[in-house]
Amino acid sequence: MSALRGDRAGNPDPLLVACALRIEQTALRSAGRGDYALLRTGMGPRAAERSVARALERTGMERAAVLATGFCAGLVPGMHPGDLVVADQTRDPHGAVTCTGTALLAEALARAVPGRTVHTGALTGSDHVVRGQERAQLRATGAIAVDMESAATLWAATRGDRCPSEGGRPVAAVRVIVDAPEHELVRIGTVRGGISAFRVLRAVLPAFYDWHRSLLLPRR
Repeated sequence: MSALRGDRAGNPDPLLVACALRIEQTALRSAGRGDYALLRTGMGPRAAERSVARALERTGMERAAVLATGFCAGLVPGMHPGDLVVADQTRDPHGAVTCTGTALLAEALARAVPGRTVHTGALTGSDHVVRGQERAQLRATGAIAVDMESAATLWAATRGDRCPSEGGRPVAAVRVIVDAPEHELVRIGTVRGGISAFRVLRAVLPAFYDWHRSLLLPRR
């Protein structure tokens, strides 16, 4: 995890950005230095839950906002690699977690990555890569995308009501689609889709900062 820094306004409430994979971490780091803590959790829901729980036990993280990010699989026909997903809630066997400031975050992403489609809806968790018919089954539940860590990350961040501030700890999940129903990873074009998703992920940090700063305003 990177060293923790305060935001540019000097507010003590930090932002923790969590991703699972080294390539996701590389994309976020290559965007340049910023006022956030970057945590690579490792792959899968168990690794994400453990890593986030440990990170939030550190001194100074009691009021940290948590944002899960990285790549995902789209579930809705018509989605394309490089599209963005902003979760209004995450779901997994633990239950559903409602995200904070979804509309504001979606607007900030549209400004940060112009020309990219931003989808808003439920993001479901899985403990394995989802393909074929299972995609359709998850779509039938109302989810628009699936990944392995976001739901576990947000559940770990909100369980036990660790955040003392009114309304609980701010949490969000933003994912970049790397494969979709018509663009599965096993098909030709995978490399092109992966490069597109990497470039989008590298561009999203300004939107994360906007979201975080907007959440801090009412507390001042």
